[in-house]
Amino acid sequence: MLIEDNQPYLEIVGRTPLSGEVIISGAKNSALAIMAGALLCSDECRISNVPSLADIARMGQILSALGIKITQHGNTLDIDARHLVQSHAPYDLVSQMRASFFVIGPLLTRLGEAKVPLPGGCAIGARPVDLHVRGLQAMGADVYIEHGIVHASVKGSRKRLTGAKIYLDYPSVGATETIMMAATLADGITIIENAAKEPEVSDLANFCNSMGAKIQGAGTDTIVIEGVKRLGTTDYPIISDRIEAGTFLIAGAITHSEISLYPVLSEHLVPVIAKLKEIGTKIVIEDTNRLRVIPRELKAADIETLPHPGFPTDMQAQFMALLTLSEGSSVVTETVFENRLRHVAELKRMGADIKVKGNVALVQGVPFLSGAPVMATDLRASAALVVAGLAAQGTTIIQGLHHLDRGYDNIEAKLQRLGASLRRVNPLVDQSSNVLLTKTEVMS
Repeated sequence: MLIEDNQPYLEIVGRTPLSGEVIISGAKNSALAIMAGALLCSDECRISNVPSLADIARMGQILSALGIKITQHGNTLDIDARHLVQSHAPYDLVSQMRASFFVIGPLLTRLGEAKVPLPGGCAIGARPVDLHVRGLQAMGADVYIEHGIVHASVKGSRKRLTGAKIYLDYPSVGATETIMMAATLADGITIIENAAKEPEVSDLANFCNSMGAKIQGAGTDTIVIEGVKRLGTTDYPIISDRIEAGTFLIAGAITHSEISLYPVLSEHLVPVIAKLKEIGTKIVIEDTNRLRVIPRELKAADIETLPHPGFPTDMQAQFMALLTLSEGSSVVTETVFENRLRHVAELKRMGADIKVKGNVALVQGVPFLSGAPVMATDLRASAALVVAGLAAQGTTIIQGLHHLDRGYDNIEAKLQRLGASLRRVNPLVDQSSNVLLTKTEVMS
């Protein structure tokens, strides 16, 4: 594989031990939904602990296009949606990112109408919006899709949705959050059954409640929302990112390094911690928001992705990288997305022994991986290649960094502070600025 001209890439020199502490950023999937939820607010609101990511910037552009004023101070966003009048989200932005479709619920319930393009994002599966649409229709919305645009409106002079009892065929996070936001300003009570139970759903519910919404049961399979007339100001911190935390736990385990993570919510990482312990890694919960990974010999384990509280699909690729160096045979079954094993081909470039049939991968542990040029195929695949590169012999070149930048806040600097030998090379920038930093230089 040749390095594409003028495209930035990550260069990792593997087999360098890590040590120290890494600060975990705010949760991407919480922040995106909560930014959309800010459209519900009839006053100004503040969101803190927002990660610095390409997806966050894009969601900010979408809100700005809707007429929302956003002011950023470091990792804090001040969002002023008092004068929301624009109900049509821009195609060129929404079509690039799946989470941007979340704006349909707040727009519809606040303005009585919404026009939102069908979403884009990682090519890991179809992820249709039919559950979102059926939920909004159950609440009295007229919804149709024409030329790639979802048109939704509420009849009547009051233009208010009506509470309803909604059963989701699948516990979709996006559908749960869309319906929950729409229900906050609806007339009456909405009940969502078979709701998604992910921590990010609870975070969105807590954010809405901090503005005056009446949501109960978030984090369980039944969520009850009593509609209110309006939502007001709030100052709300985003929870820490459990997927970033899990990725750094893998980084410690795969490099046989002892590192600590802060701040983390260990209750959000129960399936990840349990599987790491099964593989042989020791995880110590040092206090309520700090974890330490202590390396041990790695052994094979089977993984099957499931909706929360099952094993998260967003950790499957990183765990597969770890299993390539674990003694014995492991079976990895992906049940959430139908096209989420594309990283297998790239791991095999590095010497991994993996066979795939359908949505199942058989991983036979090998003594070592070798550095190679590889291509990130989606967000979590990019993280898997990074941790594999940290453990591999020689130098790994990772292309497709736009995927990595969507979900990991300054991952190179965080790894460099732990002692990793890596750098980002941008051929369009003066090469003299791309100095390979040592641990001493970064920490000074």
